[in-house]
Amino acid sequence: MSRMKRFFGTDGIRGTANVAPMTVEVAQKLGQAAGLHFKRGDHRHSVLLGKDTRLSGYMIESAMVSGFLSAGMDVTLVGPLPTPAIAMLTRSLRADLGVMISASHNPFGDNGIKLFGPDGFKLSDQDESEIEALMEKDLTAYLAKPEHIGRASRLNDAAGRYIESAKASFPRKLRLDGMKIVIDCANGSAYRVAPTALWELGAEVIRIGCEPNGVNINEKCGSTHPEALCAAVVKHKADLGIALDGDADRVLIADETGRLIDGDQILALIAQSWVREGRLMGNSVVATVMSNMGLERFLENLGLSLERTAVGDRYVVERMLERQANIGGEQSGHMVLTDFATTGDGLIAALQILAVLVQDGRPASEVCQLFQPFPQKLKNVRYKGACPLDMAEVKSRQAEVERKLAGRGRLVLRKSGTEPLVRVMAEAEDANLVDEVVDQMCDVLEQVKVPA
Repeated sequence: MSRMKRFFGTDGIRGTANVAPMTVEVAQKLGQAAGLHFKRGDHRHSVLLGKDTRLSGYMIESAMVSGFLSAGMDVTLVGPLPTPAIAMLTRSLRADLGVMISASHNPFGDNGIKLFGPDGFKLSDQDESEIEALMEKDLTAYLAKPEHIGRASRLNDAAGRYIESAKASFPRKLRLDGMKIVIDCANGSAYRVAPTALWELGAEVIRIGCEPNGVNINEKCGSTHPEALCAAVVKHKADLGIALDGDADRVLIADETGRLIDGDQILALIAQSWVREGRLMGNSVVATVMSNMGLERFLENLGLSLERTAVGDRYVVERMLERQANIGGEQSGHMVLTDFATTGDGLIAALQILAVLVQDGRPASEVCQLFQPFPQKLKNVRYKGACPLDMAEVKSRQAEVERKLAGRGRLVLRKSGTEPLVRVMAEAEDANLVDEVVDQMCDVLEQVKVPA
């Protein structure tokens, strides 16, 4: 059984830069501990290290480099690249470990550290727990002798390698000639590679959110603020808009009218396309508890099941591997297509959508809205002290609401992984019923008395 983790959350380590746990000291100790944990065998060990465009990335990167070098690991630096590029290159270059310094869609003041094993997948809970156990020790006696200290170097063609890998996911017989595409890179890690890949495939590319300055990542742009994308698509009369987040592992799409297409619709479109081509595996699509019931009904009509997991792309990937499924994702835009990538890849998912549009010959507004979503409502309730979800009053009302929704909808209560919040989500064909049950649950959560 894994120990309770102190540093790692659902997606690596994350926090405000220069505030615990996102400090130089923690980053250096993590480099030492992870380096020692992944030194297995007598070969010269190496770690691939990338980051997004946050100002604090320089600080965290330098601290981690010193930690890895002191553990006897060589470090290959690649600079700003998408998270999926780090996962791909880790496996391609036969590195022992991959590291991405990014807080994904969070504001610039936050930063984070994601680790990938030599297979390109995120670490298991056991690996994370064992690394944390090392971080709590005095590692002085385990560090490299002077003659075995690691070396640092830079891989200059890392961006080109990823661009070619992403382009290889697009059908060879197709081109994007004649298409006008707006790409919003959230002033993040894909600001060079994503527009370049689209241009090389033949598209006319209009770039927004591609001028990072260290403090504007995700600021009023990207997949968390898609208004800029939607407006740009209409202004430039583009065929499609693509919005990535800061580390480019999630994507949202805007059709030619500026209407937003969320992750559920993207999953539906890719699944339908792959079923027709005989490429879909596992007879299922994996998504989280937040995905809309409309997606579930749509997939049932295709003869597929929707496998639901807890929120978080690592849980999606785990279930995909269990079910041998090759399509999974989240409503927020994480798209995991294991034919091409081991983690969410916004650019590769967008290329699958573009392939469908090229083959179909119709505008995105006619192709990308495949089902009518059920009315869905999400509210957050902040709490103090212990989480109220285990309280008897809450459980009793939850059971009552679930009986009311039986056969007509769903209720999801979950604790936030980053804040003292309970997220209350309900959906049903009846919008009034959704409002009613969400408000009922929020009232109970706000009024229940919990121990401090």
